[in-house]
Amino acid sequence: MIALSSRSSVSGAGAETNETRTNVAVARWEGDWRARVRTGDFELVVDEPPSAGGTGTGPQPTDYLMASLASCFALAVAWAARKRDVQLPDLEVRATGTYDGPRFKHLRLTVTSSLPAEQLRPLLEPARRACYVSNTIALSPPIEVEIG
Repeated sequence: MIALSSRSSVSGAGAETNETRTNVAVARWEGDWRARVRTGDFELVVDEPPSAGGTGTGPQPTDYLMASLASCFALAVAWAARKRDVQLPDLEVRATGTYDGPRFKHLRLTVTSSLPAEQLRPLLEPARRACYVSNTIALSPPIEVEIG
């Protein structure tokens, strides 16, 4: 479900290509609950909060999941606006996940902009179709685990 708020509010939740591409991230465990992840030319630190036994030196894995979902959808809304010559004065996308044991049972995206809702609403469906992260979550591909 995608909830939209344009300092007003609405609801709505893939892009396909025939080209096969891959994206790789490599996590190296650094001890305790900390890992360093390399993806492309970037390095990310992943850790758990002290309340979960970590050192709190980086976001936890689920924070990165929410960050990926929010940022991907924000970029997709901006793309949809550009394609339709809509001037987007500002944009914020909040991703919220509700835990249920070791998974999220509910995910919500809240889209906020000072753009009037009647102009923002038509951007949501094209953005939903273009957002790789929300499409991957919604269509849940199998995860293969192998020894390398």
